[in-house]
Amino acid sequence: MPQRRVVTGRSQEPRQRFAEELRRLRAVSGLSLRQLGERLGWDWSLFGKMEKGETLGSPEVVQALDTHYGTPGLLLALWELAAGDHTQFRERYRRYMALEAEAVSLWHFAVSVLPGLLQTPGYARAVLVAGGLKGKELEQQVEARLGRRELLEGEEAPPFRTILSEAVLRTPLQDADDWREQLECLREVAERPNVTIQVLPQRAGLHGLLGVDVWYLLLPQGRTVAYTENGYWGQLIEEASPVVRLQKTYDAVRDLALTPAESRKFILRMLEEATCDPAT
Repeated sequence: MPQRRVVTGRSQEPRQRFAEELRRLRAVSGLSLRQLGERLGWDWSLFGKMEKGETLGSPEVVQALDTHYGTPGLLLALWELAAGDHTQFRERYRRYMALEAEAVSLWHFAVSVLPGLLQTPGYARAVLVAGGLKGKELEQQVEARLGRRELLEGEEAPPFRTILSEAVLRTPLQDADDWREQLECLREVAERPNVTIQVLPQRAGLHGLLGVDVWYLLLPQGRTVAYTENGYWGQLIEEASPVVRLQKTYDAVRDLALTPAESRKFILRMLEEATCDPAT
């Protein structure tokens, strides 16, 4: 297993240093991208994009890589540097949240984690703990995330469509009861008239939204904005041209997904497996 070392800074730009170290560690391990993906349970193309500097990945992915390579904390530290100005990110996220509250319709794609609007307390807590939160801050964030679910409740709740990569439903929580509760929640929410859930099966193969979660908000004025996110790093996109391109990509991915009825059956099957499997 590769030994942890101090990065010498051959690349001065943090994002490049992060990608460079990812390439070096994998080369030392002797694994191909596909083999790495199989061992860690993520799509191998995500690791390829991270090594090229095209995406940073999420903290969960980076922590898994740190564990795999035996470099505890090294890659996560480089990731935090590469993520850049966290103050700017918080400002963008606050603006996104304000726009979300105004939206008359929401579309979403999840590559690895369920959206906060659909998370149960157990799932939300597990995700936030994996991201490094603990104590009072953890509980505050769990409460805040659960509060967002009110957006989908009530007679005036906006239409919400989400496409969930199959990997999202194939990544259970360590606590079997929490995982069954989350699947049951999905099954119930999928029955609401304003909510459409579709599952993108793994057999769909490569597509244009690999490695990124995407939100689209249709605003009252008829304008649409997009928000792309990798874990806790994201970008608010308000310019019309890139938003239109993203929408076309989303439409192409939706065509590859199971129908809403098929997706409900898929979720029910996952729930039955989680209920019957003594290992869970």
